[in-house]
Amino acid sequence: MTAVADLDLRKVRYFVAVAEHLNYGRAAASLHIAQPVLTRQIRALEHDLHAQLLLRDQRGVELTEAGRHLYADAPALLAEAAAVQRRVARAARGSDTFVVGFMPGLIVTAPVKELGVAHPELTVEVLRTGWDTQVEVLLDGRADIGYIRMPVQARGLHIEPLFEEARMAMLPADHRLAGLAEIEIADLADDHLLQDPDAVPEWRDIATELRDRHPRGADPALRTVEEKLEHVATGRGIVILPASTAAFYRRPDVMQAAVTDIGPNRVCLAWRDGRRDPLISEFAALARAEHVPAPDTRRVSQAPI
Repeated sequence: MTAVADLDLRKVRYFVAVAEHLNYGRAAASLHIAQPVLTRQIRALEHDLHAQLLLRDQRGVELTEAGRHLYADAPALLAEAAAVQRRVARAARGSDTFVVGFMPGLIVTAPVKELGVAHPELTVEVLRTGWDTQVEVLLDGRADIGYIRMPVQARGLHIEPLFEEARMAMLPADHRLAGLAEIEIADLADDHLLQDPDAVPEWRDIATELRDRHPRGADPALRTVEEKLEHVATGRGIVILPASTAAFYRRPDVMQAAVTDIGPNRVCLAWRDGRRDPLISEFAALARAEHVPAPDTRRVSQAPI
């Protein structure tokens, strides 16, 4: 089989488009190329790899076993290529920059400042991420290291636990549970969750039967904490947030209650697996030092948004 280093990344991108759409016409339209051109590029890629990747008949397009393997590996391959291009372009511009990604509610000022003091020639920048971008920015090179909230897809990453934090239910002011300091996740089973259910698997598991009996329409794409809390305040549903995020975004028309019977969400440091940049190790040490627990002190934990 052709070595990965010999792969034409443009052809791989074309293949990913077809694999996503399972339709050559729609894939060609998304790539802004003619369908015959796309067909020729896929055939050329199959020739390069000595493997059939797609089956095409009157019923549509299917991935072969080889195609499924390439489709699983392609995102990491393309992200690594993009990351290399960004780092090379940054070096070519002569800009010595280190970028730290962080999720909402987290304060990263101390280690960012300390790294800048230790390296006056270095520009240390921060990049605010979201639930759906916290890993992406590390894989594609926009950030060198990131504070991430678990769970995430760990493939291609080196991940180190940092600390934990309790989770809070954010409720409309007129919610039946508003005013309670503590609740259980079962109390929210028939509420409408305004975030990815995978971010709150405990709610997802107990609410499955109720959702099947009372299907709801699709939510708009709520990407930021601010958008979610606006919907909470107007009574459209609830969200579960880490304690630090809940405290950071406190507002009078949204009530908070600690969810006592679900595990904490972990905050971790993460960077692209295989990177050997000494600045990453140095920053990780600074971040770990900031979060060393005090003796005989219980740590609280963190959750996805």
